[in-house]
Amino acid sequence: MERGEVLVRLNRFLSLSGVASRRKADQLILEGRVKVNGMTVKELGWRIDPKKDVVEVDGRVVKIQKFRYIALYKPCCYLTALGVSKEGKRTIQELLKDIPERLYPAGRLDYNAEGLLILTNDGELANRIMHPRYKLPKTYQVLVKGEVSQKTLEAMKAGAQLEDGFAKPLSVRVIKHEEGNTLLELVFTEGRKHIVKRFTAHFGHKVLRLKRTAIGPIKLGKLSPGKWRDLSKEEIMALKKAVKMVS
Repeated sequence: MERGEVLVRLNRFLSLSGVASRRKADQLILEGRVKVNGMTVKELGWRIDPKKDVVEVDGRVVKIQKFRYIALYKPCCYLTALGVSKEGKRTIQELLKDIPERLYPAGRLDYNAEGLLILTNDGELANRIMHPRYKLPKTYQVLVKGEVSQKTLEAMKAGAQLEDGFAKPLSVRVIKHEEGNTLLELVFTEGRKHIVKRFTAHFGHKVLRLKRTAIGPIKLGKLSPGKWRDLSKEEIMALKKAVKMVS
């Protein structure tokens, strides 16, 4: 090896390129979709020199890119998707037209839900935000139909058996009662499909409006619907610490 030559594992290179998380990069390698200098590589643990070697995924040359991290306020009635919707619905792609990088949402929000989304081209971080192993708390303000009694609130704190398993919020509290309905704050560390809606429905309270206000240490803050901002260095570091990317 020449002096100054720095080798990195191929799966890490693909993660740094924003292609996929390391785990998914391993899958791409095993499927024979990755080439190094024109040769298909199926061996995990393969190392490359990013300055000299040419890496392709599905025939497209990939390079290490500068990472970007943004917080987006997804409005109601937008799909958490990139590109054009087959159903003709609006997607968050319309809100990202002035961002040159190809960013991907680290998680989802339902079409009728609103609030915080984190988007990035850092595949490793995105995977950890979404993976249940890291138990990253997501905070929601939920307006539900009817007045939630103290008895029901205590039952919610204890959790409930849903059709796909037991669900228990990290915390739940009443923010206020308004016009016969109740505004709750719920914090979950898992992201099962429609978990907030299904959880409150279990107790007889239909969701009327759902807004995610925080993902781990990242807060929605004063962002307006449809607007985005870059995360600060301090926020990025706090987020990485929350998912154990740094100590």
